[in-house]
Amino acid sequence: MIIQPKIRGFICTNAHPVGCAAHVNEQIEYVKSQPQANQKPKNVLVIGASTGYGLASRITAAFGSGAKTLGVFFEKEPSEKRTASAGWYNTAAFQQAAEKDGLWSKNINGDAFSHEIKQQTIDLIKQDLGQIDLVVYSLASPRRTDPDSGEVYSSTLKPIGQDVTTKNLNTSKRIIDEVSVEAANEEEIAGTIKVMGGEDWELWLNALKGAGVLADGFKTVAYTYIGKKLTWPIYGKATIGRAKEDLDRAASAINAANADLNGQAFVTSLNAVVTQASSAIPIMPLYISALFKVMKEDGTYEGCIEQIQGLFRDNLYGENPTLDEAGRLRQNVKELEDSVQDRVQVLWDQVTTETIDELTDYKGYHNEFLRLFGFGIEHVDYDQDVSPVVSINQLES
Repeated sequence: MIIQPKIRGFICTNAHPVGCAAHVNEQIEYVKSQPQANQKPKNVLVIGASTGYGLASRITAAFGSGAKTLGVFFEKEPSEKRTASAGWYNTAAFQQAAEKDGLWSKNINGDAFSHEIKQQTIDLIKQDLGQIDLVVYSLASPRRTDPDSGEVYSSTLKPIGQDVTTKNLNTSKRIIDEVSVEAANEEEIAGTIKVMGGEDWELWLNALKGAGVLADGFKTVAYTYIGKKLTWPIYGKATIGRAKEDLDRAASAINAANADLNGQAFVTSLNAVVTQASSAIPIMPLYISALFKVMKEDGTYEGCIEQIQGLFRDNLYGENPTLDEAGRLRQNVKELEDSVQDRVQVLWDQVTTETIDELTDYKGYHNEFLRLFGFGIEHVDYDQDVSPVVSINQLES
């Protein structure tokens, strides 16, 4: 099969197995080239391990710390006529590299919100690892089925309090236009918190503790994005921001529930990067394109793997972690500098359809988007006939 990208709106509906493998291997080589913290995790559970920051966390734990990693994700298998999801191919490449380096790694493919997948995970930990000392929670999903009631909740990307009309980069038409988003109602706010807040993170840690598989002194981390003025109307001060605030509540609850184990729960604020999730959020393509322009000029640009490698080395396992006023680990210091935000604002105000490439790094944004799905990778021959069928070592629900 000749596999070329099929883009619909803000998603790519296929993925390239060779390109995804090349992208994963680039990240592995980056981590191997970097200095590491003296303290390191040994047995790591990554919930949401197949793309974005979750994948970067698994790569950093395994190839930076030599940790045994158990990855939980929900990905689509390939067939002879249809490619798998990018996360499937990412995991296959990770697994192959881990085995080559003699690193223990196993995978569970299924609904991480369910009791069933939590129990499968616990059983595997008991069987092969005994206990784990780091739990990374990095799920991004548009909906969640409550494991007790069976009710399905959906998340929304809407402002709170009033409708918002703002400048936008329409990636389908490659034009600067406006997007209007109506304010969320209370049900939509509550649904977004149910899906993207801290409830499931808590359920995971409660289940792990109840099963006796959390090591004394364990750490757990969930990821958030705070942003500043430009992104607040549809992110930080909106439904998704309210859900992310719930992570702070969950971190406090997890810390209280695990004081006897000396456990530590952290929320970490990360930079805006191109992920499958961020591409769906209005205004983010334009904001990220302008941000890339500024940070690349300053030499401070960092993608997922650079952010997470720095998090492990300097903050999560560093001797002098950087915290914000809410007690979150700060990995977003460079993005939120006033000088950076001021320059992004200038570009935002000036950019037109005719000046997208001059004033922003939309080309870089678009290339990063393609790379998420294994396209646009140097040294990959996209005219080559490749099989979409790639297997991974997995336990299925």
